Amino acid sequence: METVYIETTVVSYLVANQSRDLITAGQQQATLDWWKRRRSSFYCVVSEETLAEAARGDTEQAARRLAALAGLPVLPIAVQAERLAGDFLRTGALPSSARSDAIHLAVASFAQADYLLTWNCRHLANAQIIRRLEREAVLSGWNLPTVCTPPELMGDLPYGT
Repeated sequence: METVYIETTVVSYLVANQSRDLITAGQQQATLDWWKRRRSSFYCVVSEETLAEAARGDTEQAARRLAALAGLPVLPIAVQAERLAGDFLRTGALPSSARSDAIHLAVASFAQADYLLTWNCRHLANAQIIRRLEREAVLSGWNLPTVCTPPELMGDLPYGT
């Protein structure tokens, strides 16, 4: 069974109040569809970083995020993953403010996850950034997971109801 590392934006879209913005609403629906229809096809994991981010912000939303993640295996942030995250940041491909994003990618790489599922298209689901970080990962002896959004991981199932 393939492993999917679930990054915080996915669970945020999953439990958020329905957006009035059409694009965001579509992304929320795609997330819900993936969660209901495809999640069980994968071994899904999160990290300590995912839980820490999910616990921040509005108390009610944080509780909903953490409840949705309850029961999923939690990966620790190993020393090797911390080092790899630091290497990612030193490339300049990610700003220093994107430390959490670097940690997500490093933990997923260290855990040999097949996919990192995210809606963070600024730093993670960004082909130019991932290409630069992939070179760094290979130099460090690691392989990056395939970084994708929920619609990209629907397989042959259409999304939307």
